[in-house]
Amino acid sequence: MLKFILVASMVILFLIFSIPILVVEKHIGKADPEKRDRQCLAIVQFMFRLILKAAGIHITVKGMENIPENTPVLYVGNHRSYFDILVGYTTVPTRLGFMAKKEMEQIPLLSSWMKNVNCLFLDRQNIREGLKAILEGVDKVKNGVSIWIFPEGTRNDAEDYLDLMPFKEGSLKIAEKSGCPVVPVAITGTAEAYENHFPRIRSSQVTIEFGTPFIIKGLEPEKKKFAGAHTRQLIIDMLQEEKRLREGR
Repeated sequence: MLKFILVASMVILFLIFSIPILVVEKHIGKADPEKRDRQCLAIVQFMFRLILKAAGIHITVKGMENIPENTPVLYVGNHRSYFDILVGYTTVPTRLGFMAKKEMEQIPLLSSWMKNVNCLFLDRQNIREGLKAILEGVDKVKNGVSIWIFPEGTRNDAEDYLDLMPFKEGSLKIAEKSGCPVVPVAITGTAEAYENHFPRIRSSQVTIEFGTPFIIKGLEPEKKKFAGAHTRQLIIDMLQEEKRLREGR
């Protein structure tokens, strides 16, 4: 429980003592939104690295060469843990925002930081609001910000991490409408740090792999029609390879 208490305390203290920073960044954002984004991202990345270190999470990154240097992308990943977000923010080298559930927008201070690092809030129960979030994502991509989504819709607590839930086909609309590349992402080891033995936090070896990017428009007709299922299979293939390596086969 000591790690859990330490991590929880770090988060709470950061949110409280960062209030003056939020005030300053709000004023900066009025004149230079991109400067605010970069400064807030650097702060959040620094804090996330401290939390990961305190939690005893060690990260192996694969496929960094697959991340386009000057092109925003749609990252599409499997989702096993809250730590997936920390791992994503600390490994992607460019401006990035996550698609989060609408309920997160109601959390004071946390939601302010999320907005400052380009997070979008998706209301899955309201089609009109969901479309609005997608269009906001398209605008962010056009302004140089990559977006990360979890098409399973929620954290997957299946015993076997290869057992991904179906990907919602509409989840890749940001890539379809913006024409940006899709980068499949496979993450293993995050649930072993926390969710598998809640509320304890234990040290874990996490692997994140960025797959080969693709453009939806360039897919074969059948794959283009079911781009979500295609991306899901790419991630499963990466997870299977990682499982084989972990088991030494």
